[in-house]
Amino acid sequence: MDQRQAQVDIDRLSDSDKRDLQQSINNEMQKAKIQESVHELTDICWKKCVTGSISSSSLDRKEEPCIQNCVERFLDANEAVLKHLSVMRGQGGM
Repeated sequence: MDQRQAQVDIDRLSDSDKRDLQQSINNEMQKAKIQESVHELTDICWKKCVTGSISSSSLDRKEEPCIQNCVERFLDANEAVLKHLSVMRGQGGM
């Protein structure tokens, strides 16, 4: 199906179906952004905390607290973003 055919099919949708489709697209975009953030922050934490060569299957005594702190900061930031998005949704901003 080419883009023109897809456009015709979308134009045939009811307003309710168009809203549902748009919401599904928005949800998928949000998931992709979250996944991108997780990958980016994993990379940042790894580069920050695991600075030497890997010599065993576990983190060393300096790496473990660094990773834990990095993850906790990520979770704090994620929680703040989710609260902000919730507020925006409640105000009709999203």
